[in-house]
Amino acid sequence: MGKRFWICGLVVSFAALLLTFVIHAFLLGPDYAALGPMYRSADVGARYVGWLLLAHGLVGFAMTWIFAQGVDRGRATLRQGLRFGLAMALFSTVPGSLLQYAVQPLPGALVARQVVLGTLAMLLLGMLLAWLQPRREALPALR
Repeated sequence: MGKRFWICGLVVSFAALLLTFVIHAFLLGPDYAALGPMYRSADVGARYVGWLLLAHGLVGFAMTWIFAQGVDRGRATLRQGLRFGLAMALFSTVPGSLLQYAVQPLPGALVARQVVLGTLAMLLLGMLLAWLQPRREALPALR
């Protein structure tokens, strides 16, 4: 795990944090607010930002590590990234949302939106990893 791995891990961690913020604060924020005290308010939630950073750091570095182990240089990278993102969604996002639905009285429509948006986020992170390719020597030029 060289310098490139650590840089890729940081980039993917930041991208995961950004996507989570867009999805849960902007797109689903009004849905959460309508549920009342089931979730922490933004003021109270701010005290837990360290846990959010740790969680997204784990996501970014774990995804980078797993992707680096299985990248196939003989295949199209975008396709690998999409496949990897879908696998990560089926491994984490979808089951996590279903488990949350099973133990909390959440509306089914909200959980469905969480699944769809979370899966899209994982697909985007997979494509980012395919472009970054933690084992590549240098980044490709943008065209």
